[in-house]
Amino acid sequence: MGTIDMDPKLNDLSQILPRVLVVSRRTVRKNKFVDFVGEYHLDLIVRYGCVPVIVPRVTGVHMLLESFKPIHGVLLCEGEDIDPSLYESEISSLSPEELQEIRETHASDTAIDKEKDSIELGLAKLCLEQNIPYLGICRGSQILNVACGGTLYLDLEKELTNKLPEERRTMHIDYDNYDGHRHVVRIVENSPLHSWFKDSLDGENMEILVNSYHHQGVKRLAQRFVPMAFAADGLMEGFYDPDAYNPEEGKFIMGLQFHPERMRQHDLDEFDYPGCPAAYQEFAKAVIAYQKKLNSSLSVPKTLKLDSEMENKRKMLVRSFSLAKYMYVRGAPGKNPSKESELEVGAEFLEVNDH
Repeated sequence: MGTIDMDPKLNDLSQILPRVLVVSRRTVRKNKFVDFVGEYHLDLIVRYGCVPVIVPRVTGVHMLLESFKPIHGVLLCEGEDIDPSLYESEISSLSPEELQEIRETHASDTAIDKEKDSIELGLAKLCLEQNIPYLGICRGSQILNVACGGTLYLDLEKELTNKLPEERRTMHIDYDNYDGHRHVVRIVENSPLHSWFKDSLDGENMEILVNSYHHQGVKRLAQRFVPMAFAADGLMEGFYDPDAYNPEEGKFIMGLQFHPERMRQHDLDEFDYPGCPAAYQEFAKAVIAYQKKLNSSLSVPKTLKLDSEMENKRKMLVRSFSLAKYMYVRGAPGKNPSKESELEVGAEFLEVNDH
């Protein structure tokens, strides 16, 4: 069977395109579990020069995360509610009746997936420990906050919205207008979000409209993070670590509660704002820089690859030493046999290394 000649430059893809890990989500299709990842995320990862590596949320994968290395970036996105036991240090103020109502209203989200929790928290902590670029979208932002000691609202409507005056209330999910629903967020000045959306802001008006698909959100922000945007009800819609944000140097730790990748018309590829894909673009920039930095730190001295002219000279030298050795052994006239052992060592060394 013939072999396919591969471009040597493609032999080690890990040295060419950086790898971004994305954890799948589970659904049921034809009476069996199926893993999937939204294509909007994957399209943008590929568009900006990275390779998406899908991590399946199957039993035991949380113990195999080191096997996915090299990891140059992690993108965590939507999914079910995070297990409250991972962040709630005190008993919820919600009654059993309220909790049951939440489960019925948000049935698809409240079905906790502990395996996905374990995998994603493990990846988030790996990123934080090794300074691997991390972008969290929706649930992915909540995972990041929980991984750093922050907490979440179990249900925004019952724990936040209903306690506010009507003019400050925000609808964070609308099942009747799922993809079309938008609400206002106010962007924090001089934040990364500000730089991405500045061309769409009207003077001192720092507001944009974002989509919203969640009934939970950040309650107490972990200490290391700084807010980037707020909804009218005060809910944090974006945050980042300013000490770990410099895409050109491979630094990027950020969470966005909204979905910039989905802020577009269903049948069009045009985004609501030019700044919508910027989070992915800057994340990819950081991933590429991190890969270069990682490859540089892992590189070890390699055998010098000589050009053809020098290689020919080296082989000639080997033959000369071999011939000289032979002449000394035969006792050629005018030669000093006392030097034979020294020459022998040199000739043998060159012959051994003649490969």
